[in-house]
Amino acid sequence: MVKQTERDHQIQLFLDTQGWQGAIRQKISGDASFRQYERLHRNNKPPAILMDAPPPKERVDQFLGIAKILSNMGVSVPQFYAVDQQQGLIIMEDFGDNTYTRLLQSGYPEKDLYQLAVDLLIHLYQQSTANIISLLPDFDHLKVLNQVQVFLDWYWPEIYQEPVQQHVRHDFISLWQKMFDDFRVGKHALTHFDFHVDNLMLLPNRAGIKACGLLDFQDAVRGSAVFDCMSLLDDARRDVPRPMAHQLKKYFLDTFPKNEREYLNQSYAFWGAQRHTRILGTFIRLYRRDNKPGYLQFIPRVWGQLQTTLKEPHMRPLQQWFANYFPEPKQKVEKHV
Repeated sequence: MVKQTERDHQIQLFLDTQGWQGAIRQKISGDASFRQYERLHRNNKPPAILMDAPPPKERVDQFLGIAKILSNMGVSVPQFYAVDQQQGLIIMEDFGDNTYTRLLQSGYPEKDLYQLAVDLLIHLYQQSTANIISLLPDFDHLKVLNQVQVFLDWYWPEIYQEPVQQHVRHDFISLWQKMFDDFRVGKHALTHFDFHVDNLMLLPNRAGIKACGLLDFQDAVRGSAVFDCMSLLDDARRDVPRPMAHQLKKYFLDTFPKNEREYLNQSYAFWGAQRHTRILGTFIRLYRRDNKPGYLQFIPRVWGQLQTTLKEPHMRPLQQWFANYFPEPKQKVEKHV
């Protein structure tokens, strides 16, 4: 018999006091965090989702706060049935199993799904008033620089088997600081920050952009209006057909005044490079620290996406840095588990 942990006891007590005593609990896939999820079944209730976000590793207050903002913006996010913020436990609406990932794997028309997602991004931009974005943490230079340094902290030692030298780190940070100074201005919006097919759900009984349900939105920030579009179309987890991606990118950028589109296109490349660099380091961290080697399969794709963004003329200084330290032979990761 498996011994019940203190966390198990906390969860069961929460379920019992919220009317879910005796519920059948079905584990469902988690994400790249410490959160875990279960589907709850009872005969007299529609199914619900239990989110277990153990403090202090996770904070449900951010999740709750962003959910309220998104709901007020007319976006489909799960309703909350019960919350224990201190224990990091939430019972919430079950959106079902129609994640974009599963639908795409089953052959659902991808253009329809991606068009809906881009329409949702346009809606988010249009609804991102000054009052809305004032409620969000700013994606400032400290966050930008801290995130790209995850690459130095995890990818560099994975390849070189030693910590990065300080002068290399200094040059790396200086390059990113200079580019951030060039692209910190421009259009801002509520930025989901992890806008990809695993976090999008089709809700066919809802109309318009409400048919696209959002998950995993607790890290939303006040960021560049192009960031989420780039995350969707340059997905680390799957190859998005390039003709469709180019068409949808143009469709999205055409939302903005014509005289702003070239700058936004350059911003798109900058934020793509920033995200791809962070993700490369994060995938190694998930592998080494959290024993999640499944993310290694995506690394070649992310390198390809990074190299594409670095070909833009305004990205040449960073392209040279990567060419010096991470030519193609040094991009490969050997799996040892």
